[in-house]
Amino acid sequence: MENEKYFNLVPSIGGSFSFAWRKMFGSSFLLLLATVIIVGLLKGPSAGANMKFNGDFDFSLLFLLPIILFGLAYSFMFLPIIKFGEKYLFLKAMRDEELDLKILFEGFKTKYLNIVLANLIVAALVMLGVMLLIIPGIIVACRLVFVPLLVMDKNLDPMKAVEKSWEMTKGHGWEIFFMAIISFFVFIAGALVFIVGAVISIIWIHAAFATFYQSVLNEKDEENPIPILGVNEE
Repeated sequence: MENEKYFNLVPSIGGSFSFAWRKMFGSSFLLLLATVIIVGLLKGPSAGANMKFNGDFDFSLLFLLPIILFGLAYSFMFLPIIKFGEKYLFLKAMRDEELDLKILFEGFKTKYLNIVLANLIVAALVMLGVMLLIIPGIIVACRLVFVPLLVMDKNLDPMKAVEKSWEMTKGHGWEIFFMAIISFFVFIAGALVFIVGAVISIIWIHAAFATFYQSVLNEKDEENPIPILGVNEE
């Protein structure tokens, strides 16, 4: 059997998308495809109900209140666990680690409270930033992008995950911002090929951000980096 060489990832936009593209079509592709489809279906109930007011109170809207409350509870108490699990599953795929769809629901058993609190803290901080003329909100969102992975991967509590993400993304804020911009156009391009293209684009985006997280982790945690196969040697 031919020897496999392992190298550490270096943080870069092109490197992350390139590596993710190669890895996503490996042995884990079908599982990643199933993951994106399942999460997409589970996001449905979070839509809740749209309420429109024309100045007069309509008592019929009271009947929508249970639906609205369910949508809110679903969005903050259930969906974050699935989303955090999805990000972690993609990270494990990029690391060539053993995968299982159960990872999507792992947080319900071991990290439920940490995930819910971390999601609320990040949402509150981003919203506060948006209220301060939008740009601070974009900055906060970019700097806290690693919080879900730090909660799942490093078992950090919410505040430590926020602090660690802020520390890890120092010097990488613009890269994360431009990755988000590129991801938007990648999704639009995929959507033009209808459902199949949209799903492939989502897989690629998730894989790219997981790869970028790992590369920054390697950079910041030089004492114990996690090697990943197939990246150019420094």
